[in-house]
Amino acid sequence: MTADDDLSPDDLETWSSLATLLEWLPAALDAQLQRDAALTHFEYGILYALSRAEDGRLRMSTLAGYAHSSLSRLSRAATRLESRGYLRRETDAADGRYTLAILTDAGAEARRAAGPGHVDLVRRAVLDRLTAAQQKHLRTITDRILTGLGDEPGWRA
Repeated sequence: MTADDDLSPDDLETWSSLATLLEWLPAALDAQLQRDAALTHFEYGILYALSRAEDGRLRMSTLAGYAHSSLSRLSRAATRLESRGYLRRETDAADGRYTLAILTDAGAEARRAAGPGHVDLVRRAVLDRLTAAQQKHLRTITDRILTGLGDEPGWRA
């Protein structure tokens, strides 16, 4: 029997496995992108989202929602990316209360250059280790966990 503030042995095994993954995978993604492209995984995600957006532009608030990030964290990352010429910000002409993040040609090229190494790591570390059925199960499991964390949908491909 476990105390109210303790997990059963099976629950602890499940949780410790997930918690370890949550620590190790982001660190591996950051290390690879820093080494190969001088980007963090968060910065790469910003460039990736912009590269998939219509006209390479998104409201900062939309980007923050995709990343489940505060606007201040996103703003600091955008400032770093702006200083490298990878994006620019301007007031949304449709509604001046919003700021747009706009992918530059240099930012699109940086994202393209970083992509192959990032995809290779994602494949080696996660996707190639799973069968197609396991990948589908992983999507189902992560979606179910995410619904327990909030009503906001995360970014979808």
